[in-house]
Amino acid sequence: MRHRRLGSELSVGALGLGCMGMSGPYGPADRDESIATIRAALDAGVTLLDTGDYYGMGHNELLIREALQVARREDVVISVKFGALRDPRGAWLGIDARPEAVKTFIAYTLQRLGTDHVDVYRPGRVDPRVPIEETVGAIADLIAQGYVRRVGLSEAGVDTIRRAHAVHPLADLQIEYSLMSRGIEDSILPTCRELGVGITAYGVLSRGLMSGHWAKDRAVVPGDFRSFAPRFKGENLEHNLGLVEVLRGVAAARGATVAQMAIAWVLSRGDDIVPLVGARRRDRLAEAVGALELDLTPADLDAIEAAVPRGSAAGERYGREAMQSLDSER
Repeated sequence: MRHRRLGSELSVGALGLGCMGMSGPYGPADRDESIATIRAALDAGVTLLDTGDYYGMGHNELLIREALQVARREDVVISVKFGALRDPRGAWLGIDARPEAVKTFIAYTLQRLGTDHVDVYRPGRVDPRVPIEETVGAIADLIAQGYVRRVGLSEAGVDTIRRAHAVHPLADLQIEYSLMSRGIEDSILPTCRELGVGITAYGVLSRGLMSGHWAKDRAVVPGDFRSFAPRFKGENLEHNLGLVEVLRGVAAARGATVAQMAIAWVLSRGDDIVPLVGARRRDRLAEAVGALELDLTPADLDAIEAAVPRGSAAGERYGREAMQSLDSER
């Protein structure tokens, strides 16, 4: 596994494992297979595990704790998002990034994970009611106390990134980045590079849309995020799957799968970008890791660009209300 750097100090495997899907947003996941997949990722050289304290209302952190019983803590980088408020049914109630909330959330996270520190700690979304300086200042306090190692952000815009970085250096920004979601290229990515802030890219397969395994008539189970995601609806889905089929031809010419080509494209965007793959099964993980063997040529990149041009995806990446809440989209 090749390594990449996030920020000035943090070295991680070139691919990270996003564990959210193991805790319900895409429908039921097999617990034993999820644990086996996390362990297989570590065996493959993946060092970065991404989670959130609100994924399954703590379920995801407990799952990771169990999976890491066979691993050395110093070999794993655990990135945790906090702040999202949920009710017992899983409904979203807002975001809380007040300093006192930050310090409460970390206490519960450390207990669930069974560790004495978190490697990267970040608000899952920017709280518009709380100055980012206060939120980052609270994380900086936790760093001074030894409970956290580094500060990260998620879905933050340029102004917020600069203000946060002025309080404490940021290791990375976690944000959606894929062939179908390239908005960060205008100003967010250049700003991060100016400041030396890495990118952990989630949604690199557009939540399965670019996996090569999605079909127009695929049934979506109740509670699956994709049942109300704009890109998976009606004509949008038909159009987007058309893009995937063109990309499939490009991938086949290189002896690769669609998923591998899409991941390799994100990897090609720069050594300061670490794609998070959301594999819930070992076979999907093995497919994703295979992307590391693809060294894309200029001709490959031209063919990929022609297959999925920037702005060609139909539908927003989230619904209207969720899009309006993203600091990165303002």
